[in-house]
Amino acid sequence: MGAKMAHMKAAMKNEKLTTDEYDALGHIERGASHDRVNACVGRNAKRLSGLKMIQYAKDGRVALTDKGRQVLFLRRCISGLRAVLADPAAPVDADVATFLSKKSHLAPRAAGGFDVTDKGRESLADIDALNKLA
Repeated sequence: MGAKMAHMKAAMKNEKLTTDEYDALGHIERGASHDRVNACVGRNAKRLSGLKMIQYAKDGRVALTDKGRQVLFLRRCISGLRAVLADPAAPVDADVATFLSKKSHLAPRAAGGFDVTDKGRESLADIDALNKLA
């Protein structure tokens, strides 16, 4: 497994996020259509800020940190691997497919789509094992 993926898995192990916290990160990533923070972000801002996943600007706006972006990207990678495992023709974001292909977790199919490699299956098994321990 690549160093970046291993680092991100280690970070996730120590900082398990709830679905609501992931949703809050997603809201922040997409950007607000107004100056106020929505309820989801408000509920989770203190913990996410403490985990260094979001930061407040001087004008009060909330922004993702690099760590927050990495956590969201890792979640998209895991979701992409699971989707391809279930259906090789499942759509995968281009940046996720590129990253997972470089890390030998996905292999392109001649007929289109991707196959999950043995390395990808091992990574998913490791992630599932970590989730059972938590």
